[in-house]
Amino acid sequence: MAQGPNAHRVTQEAAQDGGRWLAIGGPIVFLLLWSAGFPVAKTGLHYASPLTFLSIRFALSIAVLIGVCVFRRPLWPSDMRSWRYLIVMGLLVQVMYFGLSYLSMTAGIATSWLALIVSLQPILVSVLAPSLTGERIGVRQWLGLILALGGSAGVILSRGTLHASALGPVLLAVGALIGITAAMLYEKRAGTAQDPLTSNLVQYAVGFACCAPMAFFFERTEVQWNPTLAVTLAYLVIGNSLIAITLLLALTRAGKVSQVAALFFFVPPGAAIMSYFILGEVLPTMAWWAMGVAVLGVAIATWKGRGAKN
Repeated sequence: MAQGPNAHRVTQEAAQDGGRWLAIGGPIVFLLLWSAGFPVAKTGLHYASPLTFLSIRFALSIAVLIGVCVFRRPLWPSDMRSWRYLIVMGLLVQVMYFGLSYLSMTAGIATSWLALIVSLQPILVSVLAPSLTGERIGVRQWLGLILALGGSAGVILSRGTLHASALGPVLLAVGALIGITAAMLYEKRAGTAQDPLTSNLVQYAVGFACCAPMAFFFERTEVQWNPTLAVTLAYLVIGNSLIAITLLLALTRAGKVSQVAALFFFVPPGAAIMSYFILGEVLPTMAWWAMGVAVLGVAIATWKGRGAKN
């Protein structure tokens, strides 16, 4: 049966509403979930070694997604290019970013310092995006990025210092930074539209296939099961592994990669606030001022004037 003009208008309006929600609500939800992931993960790492903890997280995520797929029956990738894309994203995000981040926290780096290092991602993306994705980065974007970086650094410096003995953990954090930066650029350059269920399932399967054997051979796989660990895993599986990653990929496809990456400058202030509520860490007065500078910088870097196009 042919659809009338009213049906087309309803469909178009629904699509526009979805786009508005993604543009406004998506970044807020993503940043809340992503920022809380730092102190939540640090809490869970008290009860299991990093790769073991990550392997359990992946296994639970896979189990949840398989259960959902049984009922929803999503479409699977239909060509080798799509499979290659999902496998590469799994290696960059799940193995490199999460794996090295967890190893860094276990090795002794402060959660706030880890958040700062990975928040350098927008700088790397802004430098590399013109040659890899064809985007142009203007003076206003660079000014905003510099302000945001300075504000984020101020938040972190107000909470503690980094000792020389932490070089190893810092290098692990830098590796995580490289992983998430490469993932953002690869998503924008080679990303293909995939069902979120199958996309996440394949990526977590890649993460589990890489991390579980390394945990078995190189770690003590003892786990201290308790209610705190259960709550921690539940949050990381649902909040980070399922919702936040899906939003990150959707936001990347919807806008300029440099503008989406600039949102990561909110993560260090967000992680500092979440650490106060979750870990009881007090945020000094200086951090609030620095946080304002970071927010201003992100606003400048991501603002689009009238008639601006992605």
